[in-house]
Amino acid sequence: MRSSTARTALTLCAAASLAAVMGTASAAPRTAATAQAPRPKQPVPVLVDCLWHPDVRPADFILACGDGNSRLVSLHWSRWDQKGAVAEGVNAVNDCKPYCAAGTFHSYPVIVKLDHPQSWKKKPAQQHYTRMTLAYPHDRPEGYQRTVGYPLWN
Repeated sequence: MRSSTARTALTLCAAASLAAVMGTASAAPRTAATAQAPRPKQPVPVLVDCLWHPDVRPADFILACGDGNSRLVSLHWSRWDQKGAVAEGVNAVNDCKPYCAAGTFHSYPVIVKLDHPQSWKKKPAQQHYTRMTLAYPHDRPEGYQRTVGYPLWN
């Protein structure tokens, strides 16, 4: 009986000690380090492609989803954040002469800008860029302005 009483007393003392330590830790005042815990970062916006796949910093992107006659290739991104994205690359455009299947692709250096991130309908918690602007610093495809803006699909 004595060993059972001693064991119970020892267990109660250990539990009381643990409770005292835990109570002290949880009641400790907040320090600057605990008061300003880092907030979780929002995921960066994505670029949604023709097949509704999200991508971040893609190396290429099809502009003409129906026939693939205009695409961005060799993209090198210098910025990709909550406000926008910027890349340099090449716009490969089919001249469709005499018709698209027999046409020739021509390459034009281009600066790509993405902006206006909004909630994506497919995944509302995910932001996606809704506007693309192409700026041609040198030559450009026939009939194109020096700067062309495109709304992006949702």
